[in-house]
Amino acid sequence: MSDGVVDYESALATMSARAEAIARGESHELIWLLEHPSLYTAGTGSPPQELIESRFPVHVAGRGGQFTYHGPGQRVGYVMVDLKLRAPNVRSFVATIEEWIIRALAVFNVQGERREDRIGVWVRRPDKGEGFEDKIAAIGIRVQHWVTLHGFALNNEPDLSHFSSIVPCGVCDRRYGVTSLADLGLTVSMPEIDMVLRAEFEPLFGGTSDALTVRSPETILPRRRYSRYQAIQRGGARQ
Repeated sequence: MSDGVVDYESALATMSARAEAIARGESHELIWLLEHPSLYTAGTGSPPQELIESRFPVHVAGRGGQFTYHGPGQRVGYVMVDLKLRAPNVRSFVATIEEWIIRALAVFNVQGERREDRIGVWVRRPDKGEGFEDKIAAIGIRVQHWVTLHGFALNNEPDLSHFSSIVPCGVCDRRYGVTSLADLGLTVSMPEIDMVLRAEFEPLFGGTSDALTVRSPETILPRRRYSRYQAIQRGGARQ
């Protein structure tokens, strides 16, 4: 877990090096939770016309998917796991990431749902009209030597207007927008999100070692490990 905003290019370099080390059997798997400064990323399927306005820097991400936004108030999770140790099935892996986020959202009394025709986690918005839904978490991954890179972006309290300069994830139907926990009326801290993600990860992927808070490239400090019960008890959001 990084407790400050992390430069995007530096994060990609760190993630790539770690994934290569995992593939060689020289390093452990890693889940890295962080925030980025405001920017847009272009996946491998991003049509240029879906970048409406370059309000922020645009980075080629190398992951699957199309354009998305990252910025303060959004929890990005980079998932570096070895699928050879599990089921070497990319579709199953993506579905498990969706399930992980859905279970975490349920702790905050938010009903997240998956869609067969749209990647990510969605929330129904009957207050906006019949059939309206908003995406609360985007997913985009890459697999190299059966080790996964990239992961998900969960909207806690980002500036949602920043999504208006792109066609988010290529979804242009006016019924489908973007939301966040704050937009849904919830006040949740990043540490609360981190604790719940940690708790809901283990039943799906297996046990984890002690979490670390990374404060700088030179300083790594241990962080208290929370049990699943503690995470759920302390992670409840407030209306």
